Amino acid sequence: MGLSIRASFLRTATLAASAALAMNSVPLVSVAKAQTKAPVATQQGPDSVADLAAGLLDAVVNISTSQNVKNDDQAPMPQVPEGSPFQDFFDEFFKGQGGEGSNRQRTVNSLGSGFVIDPTGFIVTNNHVIEGADDIEVNFANGSKLKAKLIGTDTKTDLALLKVEPKKPLTAVPFGDSRQMRIGDWVMAIGNPFGLGGTVTVGIISARGRNINAGPYDNFIQTDAAINKGNSGGPLFNMKGEVIGINTAIISPSGGSIGIGFSVPTELAQNIINQLREFGETHRGWLGVRIQPVTDEIAESLKMETPKGALIAGIIKGGPADGGQIKTGDVIVKFDGRDVVEMRDLPRAVAESPVGKAVDVVVIRDGKEISVKVTLGRLEDGENLAGAEADQNPQTQEGTDQAEPPAADLPASDIVLGMKLAVLDAESRKTYGISEDVEGVVIAEVQPQSAAAERRIAPGDVIVEIGQEAMKTPEDVSARVEELKADGRRNALLMIANKAGELRFVTVRME
Repeated sequence: MGLSIRASFLRTATLAASAALAMNSVPLVSVAKAQTKAPVATQQGPDSVADLAAGLLDAVVNISTSQNVKNDDQAPMPQVPEGSPFQDFFDEFFKGQGGEGSNRQRTVNSLGSGFVIDPTGFIVTNNHVIEGADDIEVNFANGSKLKAKLIGTDTKTDLALLKVEPKKPLTAVPFGDSRQMRIGDWVMAIGNPFGLGGTVTVGIISARGRNINAGPYDNFIQTDAAINKGNSGGPLFNMKGEVIGINTAIISPSGGSIGIGFSVPTELAQNIINQLREFGETHRGWLGVRIQPVTDEIAESLKMETPKGALIAGIIKGGPADGGQIKTGDVIVKFDGRDVVEMRDLPRAVAESPVGKAVDVVVIRDGKEISVKVTLGRLEDGENLAGAEADQNPQTQEGTDQAEPPAADLPASDIVLGMKLAVLDAESRKTYGISEDVEGVVIAEVQPQSAAAERRIAPGDVIVEIGQEAMKTPEDVSARVEELKADGRRNALLMIANKAGELRFVTVRME
């Protein structure tokens, strides 16, 4: 309907313009030239997707799950008059003795969608569709049902792989290349909204590369093809009948479609599914660094023309980058031939790389591009390593709202950028509980409403570097700040360590 109205409006506008030009005695050739310059809609969309949908419906399935949940409700059973005809009903419902509940098991059911990727019975769906399920049943378009076995899940991308044992080969659908899809391309979603069974909706790709804070590798396709509750885990097809996305999330105040749905692109999902199929778990690449965004202020401090890349805020001990190839303060701008435009581009590129691969990494260091080579580890091993370090250093998990350390009676410098500084010695380490492997200049006091306070720098933090130069004394800090001012810099880039040695970069105004 919208397309018809739009086309009608365009025709009316063109006719009105032609009439006005004729009334002003404009030569017809001029009118023709004007019309040829106007944008023309060359395609109003597919005339029908019936033939396409007919060949795909059998590959899309309904996922039904059940989960036994213990009822911990200890509320007393309602009292009824003696001899009431409802007495048996309440006794049966509450299963209590003496008027109390019994903590009996109850069953929770849920519905979602999925699709067959292999005739032998491999099925893809969302992790949240089957998470915690005690029983998974797959319902096919022809009415048949099969019990499914969970092969593997990935919570970071919300994907899961199931396996059924069919008596004959199933109808399967192929993966397509989501990287070839453009904004405005037509797509078709098939799923089971609200448990109604196979439903087809059509729309376009309205955006790409969406980050909705659902996970560390957000790169969603946004579509206006209607996606509702129950569509989760269903496929998003291109007009060739290839799966280019797995429908995962919607934005909706009511729970129904408002034309904003999100799908995990196959450029991300296909590798994960292959790993789950081969290993039953994910095998992601791991670089072993902590990163933060490159802001305008940080880029200016590092003499970068434009803010880009991922700033290395720390190197994880025992990780692949711990050999010194990559240094704290480097900015990664290219990883294995792929440009790192934003910080979030790096984790995704690393995760999609094979474990054990030696990759070329281009970093900006001291204003120059340098290429280094790093052999990737496995992310899952790295997470275990990080967890072990956190157990050994529980203070690293403290929040930002912790109480400030007590005021220290330490010899302090004059105020520099709103901070009073002191030498980091045995006394100051004891006062603030600073780790022995932290080196730099300790911050003894931060003035309220100062430039340092704006960046949440607190007493007990340690200035490790300023402008990529190591700091040993308060005098070093003062001298370096004056050098940067003389160089025309408006911000000072500080590498700050907390008491456990965790690093971060902050820019502090020097004006």
